[in-house]
Amino acid sequence: MKLVLFGLSLSSSWGNGHATTYRSLLRAFAARGHHVTFYEWNAPWYCGAHRDLPDPPYAELVLYESWGDVRTRAIAEARGADATMVGSYVHEGTRVIDDLAAAGVAPLFFYDIDTPVTVAALRRGDAEYLRPDQVPLFDRYLSFTGGPFLSKVLEGELGARAASPLYCSVDAEEYRRTEPDREFDADLAYMGTYAPDRQPVVERFLLEVARLLPDRRFLLAGPQYPEDMRLPANVRHVTHVPPHRHPAFYSTARWQLNATRADMVAAGWSPSVRLFEAGALGAAVLSDSWPGIDRLFSPGAEILLPRTTEEVAEIITGTAEADRLRLGESLRHRILAEHTSARRAAELEAYLTGREAPAFATASEA
Repeated sequence: MKLVLFGLSLSSSWGNGHATTYRSLLRAFAARGHHVTFYEWNAPWYCGAHRDLPDPPYAELVLYESWGDVRTRAIAEARGADATMVGSYVHEGTRVIDDLAAAGVAPLFFYDIDTPVTVAALRRGDAEYLRPDQVPLFDRYLSFTGGPFLSKVLEGELGARAASPLYCSVDAEEYRRTEPDREFDADLAYMGTYAPDRQPVVERFLLEVARLLPDRRFLLAGPQYPEDMRLPANVRHVTHVPPHRHPAFYSTARWQLNATRADMVAAGWSPSVRLFEAGALGAAVLSDSWPGIDRLFSPGAEILLPRTTEEVAEIITGTAEADRLRLGESLRHRILAEHTSARRAAELEAYLTGREAPAFATASEA
């Protein structure tokens, strides 16, 4: 089939998690015999050295300076495709959606990689890429967030015709365990772009732990952290880890931290791509807690959910090595069984063709 997709970015992973998601999903989707054209606004901050995939081998990439430059071509291509999908955070997204709907493009899907953030913005009236009146235009609203949020909020409150989960995923072929890399050596590591609403978890579960354990090593990776942020002496900051080095990052530190944005904690059922990446490599993961995490994973057996700084410190200093390795291996089995890009590509294909999605995606999550 032919899929036309409008997304934030496929070509650059700098400061966004969208590119990693699209890359793993579309690579697996293309491997199933499908063709993808990906339209991406040529954002200046994704140019130059920050564009780490200028020519993806599994999708035709169309970079454009403004929607008006490609509008005629894109609409014609979408009308001739088997399915068209618009993602969250697309530049001039409301114009794109209006024009596609007015041209009778069908079937038309929305893929929200930021569902709770989108809903919060829609409620405030300041969402830049989607309006409330556009939600019912889509044949199906695909969402990074699952659980009761789909029926109660997306369908019940916002009027989506149908809302289904299409969680993020990990490419099992790309994310294979590697030899440890000295650059990423640490007792506890965290990777994520700075976000004010996620920072309290980073403070409580990493920086404060580092102050409690001055003889241990900690690693913070990601861009956009405040220049005046004061880090403990035993915390090292790496501004950017490119995707091809993620396996080394997650294969090195003894423990990995997963931190979730506040809107996604409130909505629940919003696993992050970083959690899946770390888990696919057999990393031992500590995470903040949110509704649904105990349905997606088995706390205590596959993932640990500490509540305090002191609990994290005790886990780092008191967990036997065999138990740490067993925890990581259990999470790895779960990820490879349910959260690979091959699994997601099959789910996406089912949604786009109107067939019933695989059981995991449609199971009751109330």
